[in-house]
Amino acid sequence: MSPSLKRRLLGVTLLALAVRAAFLLLEPHTRPIADERTWVNWATTNLLSDKVRLNPLRTNMIFYPPLYPYFIAIPYMVWNTIEAVKWFQVVVSALTVPAIGAVAWRAFGDRAALAAALVAALYPELVWFSVHFWSEPLFMFFLWWALERLLAADADLRLKPAIAAGLLWGLAILTRETVLYFTPLAALWLWWRRPGGLARGAAFALCTVLVVAPWTWRNWHQFQAFVPVSTAGGLNLYQGNAPLTRQEVYDRYDAIGGRVEQYKWAREQGVRAILDRQPWWLFEKLRDEMPKFWEADSLALIHIKRGAYGPVEPWKAQLAWAVVILPFLAVMAFFVRGLAALPLRRLPVFLVFFLCFYNGLHVATHGFARYRLPVLPVVLIVAAWAFATWRAGEEEPLGPARRRLRLALALVAAITLWPSLKMNAEHPAFGLTDTWGAPQETESQTP
Repeated sequence: MSPSLKRRLLGVTLLALAVRAAFLLLEPHTRPIADERTWVNWATTNLLSDKVRLNPLRTNMIFYPPLYPYFIAIPYMVWNTIEAVKWFQVVVSALTVPAIGAVAWRAFGDRAALAAALVAALYPELVWFSVHFWSEPLFMFFLWWALERLLAADADLRLKPAIAAGLLWGLAILTRETVLYFTPLAALWLWWRRPGGLARGAAFALCTVLVVAPWTWRNWHQFQAFVPVSTAGGLNLYQGNAPLTRQEVYDRYDAIGGRVEQYKWAREQGVRAILDRQPWWLFEKLRDEMPKFWEADSLALIHIKRGAYGPVEPWKAQLAWAVVILPFLAVMAFFVRGLAALPLRRLPVFLVFFLCFYNGLHVATHGFARYRLPVLPVVLIVAAWAFATWRAGEEEPLGPARRRLRLALALVAAITLWPSLKMNAEHPAFGLTDTWGAPQETESQTP
């Protein structure tokens, strides 16, 4: 990376920090909802209780991964205010931006790097999450710096970046368990068709294990069961596949005594539900979950619809919708354009494969707009590359097959986005209709 690009990325990072700090200072008063309350309560009432005092062997926390509650608890303990946590999240979110730019640079070059970093710095949803109590900002920080080091290890054929990638990847897993299942694939990718790749892949996997293993041992010590990180995955699998309402799932889950027993039972019931739905399970899940994973919606808007900001005038709700959703639709349009023209090189294909794998996990369980946030930078990077090449007039002409692919992707995107666009248009918070019986958003636990 040239010194000039490094200076520009530094400037974009400072811009990201300024925008997030300004939003923190200017955002209207709001209250935590849903899992926000859970994160804060675990951190402030459990981890900081006289009994626990941050000792992992004194807490019964196992449903969620541990790192985000500790991330909340430590600043709160030092400054005795929850606002301190928000300032740490602002910094963490801003420092994710240069990682996204560096990944884009390795995959697509200078212009894509600067464009992707700039979009990530200003993207409204990323700014909003930086000051709310969800694990995504911390998870994305570890994940995208891990990916940056992973790509550096592969491109430069060096061992040290692979070690750093493994350590960061382990921290990402302890924040959000979903990437645990991608670990062997990332190690194999480092090894595949690269000189010295076996050593780098092994170092990456070993360092990941070394970071995660202490918590796995803690789970064994506390609960006498092998639980790599957390138990939420069992409930997610069951909830996403059982032909039951969410409340029915929770009622049956809560009726099982013991956290580990609940985990094992839910996992078994989830697998059984999948087997019972064959041979159409995959097609049904794609139909049901893809519109939820890629929905034109956001927790920022759900806060408005659930009254977390108090009464909001319809025109203000409409303005918030435009600020949050129009950039998403624009990014999706250029993402489709870029995906159809994607160069079949090692790094771009790896990023898209990672996106598909992560999306697939939530097809197997359940989709929600928040769940796509960790892999949204892949979309931003491909879209930024497509925009940069289009603006520079350097797009290569597409052959017939690629043109058909672009048309098919555009059609799939339109079909996927339409239900959520219709849902918000019918929601009374936006004042566009008197349809009070419109479908309401549901939110689910996820690892």
